Amino acid sequence: MDAWSNSGVSASMVRSPSAVERVLGLLEKPPAEPDVSAGYLDLLGPSTEPPPSLAQSVMQSTFLPQIYEKVWRPVGFNLAKGWPVGPDTAAEQAAARDWLGLAQPGDDGKPPATVLDVACGPGNVTRALAAGVGADGLVVGLDAAQTMLARAAADTGAKGAGPDVCYVRGNAVDLPFRDGTFDAVCCFGALYLFDDPWTAVDGMTRVLKPGGRLIILTSRRPLALPASRLGGEIVRRATGFTVFGDREVTGALADRGLTGIRRRRYPLMQLVAGRRP
Repeated sequence: MDAWSNSGVSASMVRSPSAVERVLGLLEKPPAEPDVSAGYLDLLGPSTEPPPSLAQSVMQSTFLPQIYEKVWRPVGFNLAKGWPVGPDTAAEQAAARDWLGLAQPGDDGKPPATVLDVACGPGNVTRALAAGVGADGLVVGLDAAQTMLARAAADTGAKGAGPDVCYVRGNAVDLPFRDGTFDAVCCFGALYLFDDPWTAVDGMTRVLKPGGRLIILTSRRPLALPASRLGGEIVRRATGFTVFGDREVTGALADRGLTGIRRRRYPLMQLVAGRRP
């Protein structure tokens, strides 16, 4: 393809044309003229979506990507996981690689896995997953926020990430990929922002290969009491932020046929994973 010849994309922003070409081969409807002019493969173009919720607006702001990796995520997530007792960001990312069947950074024989990071934000988890994938692997970070993806592409190019990494601007609730294309799918810190989280889980399950693994880090409602559920519904309507009960996410994976379901519960978050038979 010659779609990149006049795009003006620097090598520091897109890992290589081959990474984009590989992603195009995974799409249900690959574009005739791929747009990578911003440093990522843009499948959405001008926005036609309805106005985002308050929580989604925060994630799409220009300021949040600047502080997300070093301030917002480590502080907010670690507190929600019970800091100083709960796992820090490094432990969380190591668990993701382990539960997805990937290697740890210093391991030999890393698998040539194809991995999808749904709602990747500025790419911090995408890069952590890439550290567990071999040289023939491919890690795809997908998000709808242009500000987040611009930061992800720039930071990944500057830091390097081992195997091929490609960022895609697409709809996390309506994934643009063909059925059964990924060995592993990760969705960290985003399911609670989706207007239709269970349709998103349908899509994540659909794009998994047989034997593929799915991991989700999301919110947790600490008390299964009517008052707690009512409070969660009020929060959702006011902000667009969903607080999930203890059995909602595990039940959703079981209902979709995933097996080997496992979970870690933290004060305000939960880590849930399963495997497609």
